[in-house]
Amino acid sequence: MSLIFVFDSLFIQAAAGPNVFTYFAQSNLAGQVVIFILGLLSIVAWTVMLGKYLDLSKLRSQNQRYERLLSKESHLIALDPERPGKGAGPYYNIVREALEAFRRYGGDLTNADPHRATLRMGHVENALQRSVAEQIIRYEAKMVVLGSIITGAPFLGLLGTVWGVMDAFGSMAGAGSASLQGLAPGVSGALLTTVAGLIVAIPSVFGYNYLLQQTKIAVVELENFASTAADRIELEAQAAANA
Repeated sequence: MSLIFVFDSLFIQAAAGPNVFTYFAQSNLAGQVVIFILGLLSIVAWTVMLGKYLDLSKLRSQNQRYERLLSKESHLIALDPERPGKGAGPYYNIVREALEAFRRYGGDLTNADPHRATLRMGHVENALQRSVAEQIIRYEAKMVVLGSIITGAPFLGLLGTVWGVMDAFGSMAGAGSASLQGLAPGVSGALLTTVAGLIVAIPSVFGYNYLLQQTKIAVVELENFASTAADRIELEAQAAANA
């Protein structure tokens, strides 16, 4: 009971003393507008981070499911280029682009001309590179928004602080007298914008770094899969031509 009483006493004292709402009320109009904007940016940042995490998880799940499907296929080049198995996601799109390029150049595997086979694989590899680049853009989507919030939020908070301090000193100069009691409320209200900017930026930095690392891993896996698909198509084409 004594511990609960202590916590209740501390809570009552904190509520009775200066708090965030008090500092917000002491801010000038510009500071309050900046805090409102930072609140919106915080909502956007958390929405982007959660949405990006769910997107990466979904894409990873789709890739793993399709990779398991391909491991059961004995001949990759025998799949329908328009619908290479049941699946979706980046890996599926890469295989589809590769098979379409393979068939466009000529799917006649009875011709064992090595020069023609080399040109055909070059055509397939170019299609794979284009497809990988398109999927990388998909992986990196929305990261620019998060990076902009990380960069801009502290500066926006600093702008509110400088503006608030400038107004506080300007008011003291206009009054013709200076005192700590008159200056402190305006300064404390002005500093709240810097705190708000850091509150927005700090979680966003951790989220951005985590998502960036996951995106880099996904891109490496994507490039490795594309390379594996190219090797498999080439080996299967050579085996069919020599059969």
